[in-house]
Amino acid sequence: MSVPALLELDGIRMNFGAIEALKGVSFAVGKGEVVALLGDNGAGKSTLVKIISGGLKPSGGRMVFDGAERLFATPAEAKAHGIETVYQDLSLCTNVDVVANFFMGREIVKRRLGFIPVLQERQMEEVVSQALANAGTRIPSLRTNVEYLSGGQRQAIELNRFAHWGGKLVLLDEPFAALGVEQTRRGLDLIKRIAAQGIGVVIITHIMTQAFQVADRIVVIRQGRLAGDVAARQTSPDEVVAMITGEAIGGHAQERRPNGPQP
Repeated sequence: MSVPALLELDGIRMNFGAIEALKGVSFAVGKGEVVALLGDNGAGKSTLVKIISGGLKPSGGRMVFDGAERLFATPAEAKAHGIETVYQDLSLCTNVDVVANFFMGREIVKRRLGFIPVLQERQMEEVVSQALANAGTRIPSLRTNVEYLSGGQRQAIELNRFAHWGGKLVLLDEPFAALGVEQTRRGLDLIKRIAAQGIGVVIITHIMTQAFQVADRIVVIRQGRLAGDVAARQTSPDEVVAMITGEAIGGHAQERRPNGPQP
């Protein structure tokens, strides 16, 4: 039984003047599937992520998300449809606490005398506590300002917030670049929990071991083209390096490229 497609890219092209950054890239991401998007610097990975998340309009091709053909005009529009992009520097407000970040723009408010808004702090804290507990995330105090938390804790808040509010696809651009070994391990475990909820995950990383620890499929971009799309369990780091460097193009790796999400 195949994994239902959440995101389908078909012939995505991107030109910056005379420079052709993407040259007809096609692949799919299934619901609850983790796809590692790999490639050398300048391969086109970040450009592709920006197109998916509404930061760039492609020069050609089509994108189908959650059963409908779409090209988002802005990141806010993509976010409203359930696509979140998490960068290394994250998007949290460091001068407020965990609860405030979790409910940013979605605060629970009751009105006294019909017009005076009053934040329901206790109710909001209970929601955050339960959401983090369900994900196995431990933070000593939810009333701690984010600036005093570790990089791994901040990342956990952002991913848990996304999952709690009904996100469908999360794009992770080098999310562990500034984290230590233990924080990275927890981050990878969190990605697996996120995917287990039926959320699609695309992770860009230069660290091969991370890709193989967490990914169901490996997608390789080389010089703006799709150089490989294989199940992680059916390939090896050496084969993926060969795809990235160009040694496998037109050879064994392409013959094993599937048409979509793996079972």
